[in-house]
Amino acid sequence: MAKQKNKKVSNNTIAKNKKARFEFAIHEEFESGLELQGWEVKSIREGKVNLSESFVQFHNNELFLMNSTIQPLNMASTHVISEPLRRRKLLLNHREISKIFGLVNRDGYTIVALSMYWKKSWVKLKIGVAKGKKLYDKRKDIKDRDWSIDKSRILKKSTR
Repeated sequence: MAKQKNKKVSNNTIAKNKKARFEFAIHEEFESGLELQGWEVKSIREGKVNLSESFVQFHNNELFLMNSTIQPLNMASTHVISEPLRRRKLLLNHREISKIFGLVNRDGYTIVALSMYWKKSWVKLKIGVAKGKKLYDKRKDIKDRDWSIDKSRILKKSTR
């Protein structure tokens, strides 16, 4: 019988878009790769990424990450022109792209970047096909979150 290795669970998250989960109801999630330049990978290793205003858009049957900021390092090469807000191509297979395209065009969904993380030595982006929440849905989320905090406080006091 082969001996199984204990897998370490480490936090590989680079950046999260917390605003996306509050503003949108996520219908389905996909994992995609990113086409990056060398200076971008170095900046990502330093944690200089912002996904809060980013979104995903179709262009010529390909998906691109728009409006995500990767700040260049001061020590980056001088011969490379770094553009922090450039559009970055997402790497998905054809079946996933056609499924997302159908959901967006037919059902009126939008595509939002949820989080960026490391998977082995590759940078991956989790995208979500989502619909915008109404104001009453947001209020319900706030109410549920406040109740869970109060409930944990009550239980903590009762166990003392």
